[in-house]
Amino acid sequence: MIDVTISEVGPRDGLQNIDCVLPTADKLRWIEALAAAGLPEIEVGSCVSPKLLPQMADTVEVARSARTLDVQIAVLVPNLKGVERILPERPDKISLPLSVSETHSRRNVNRSHEEMFAEIAAIAGRLKELPKAERPHFEVGLSTAFGCTIEGPVSEALVVDLAVRAVRTGADEVGLSDTTGCGNPSQVRRLIRAVRSEVGSEKLTGIHLHNTRGQGLANALAALEEGLTTLDASLGGLGGCPFAPGASGNIVTEDLVFMLEAMGLNTGVDFDALMRAREALIGVLPREIPIFGFTPDAGLPLGMRVGAR
Repeated sequence: MIDVTISEVGPRDGLQNIDCVLPTADKLRWIEALAAAGLPEIEVGSCVSPKLLPQMADTVEVARSARTLDVQIAVLVPNLKGVERILPERPDKISLPLSVSETHSRRNVNRSHEEMFAEIAAIAGRLKELPKAERPHFEVGLSTAFGCTIEGPVSEALVVDLAVRAVRTGADEVGLSDTTGCGNPSQVRRLIRAVRSEVGSEKLTGIHLHNTRGQGLANALAALEEGLTTLDASLGGLGGCPFAPGASGNIVTEDLVFMLEAMGLNTGVDFDALMRAREALIGVLPREIPIFGFTPDAGLPLGMRVGAR
């Protein structure tokens, strides 16, 4: 029984933020290695215009191939058009980014809040047309929930209002996203409590954190203490947002696995296999792209073994 679900977002968030376009075959080998390591959920790509993000042009093909693996498949979608593209591949989860900062929303998806709520309603309506067994879980991720590098501080009341409206409009769940790495543990705790008090604990179970200011693992621990059970992370700490200046990588999957397992929490991840997935990634990335992680450098403490139980 897994205590904490680590959602690996490297194939989407990580690869969208590097200049090179990874060949599809290399992506699939990496995703296969991640699945073999026991990661329960992998965000394999984003259904966006290839003109904007050519790194994600093969997302449908990648999702189709990944569907054969023993792993939950997640895909980011910016609109109904993206949903229609990915539905034939039957993803387990689709995530729509709703930026609390409207300036970021316009730069990220070229839509205002009102236009995004129209998309949420359209997507929810489309999913209701499917048999229940075929409906992907529909999450609306509240991007820049902890601060924006364009607008500055973000109103926590607005975060709560948007969360409530997203659920009422048809989202199965909302997620909190520290897109720009502005958050701190006190803020994480406060915002989780505020959102859950309005939408219910079952409608907020996950958080997406960046490590821009070194607060990633501290924020992850705060989220766990507030009862969240899904944490996004990226192998090697790859990631960032092309449309949010200064946003750097996600929390490092390897370091997160070590922290959780050292605390006695089962992630279902085999650490040796995770290191093989790391080597698979390093082998296909250009040398100038930095790969992060303290635990891979230091190794596990003497006598500690992390493997699927």
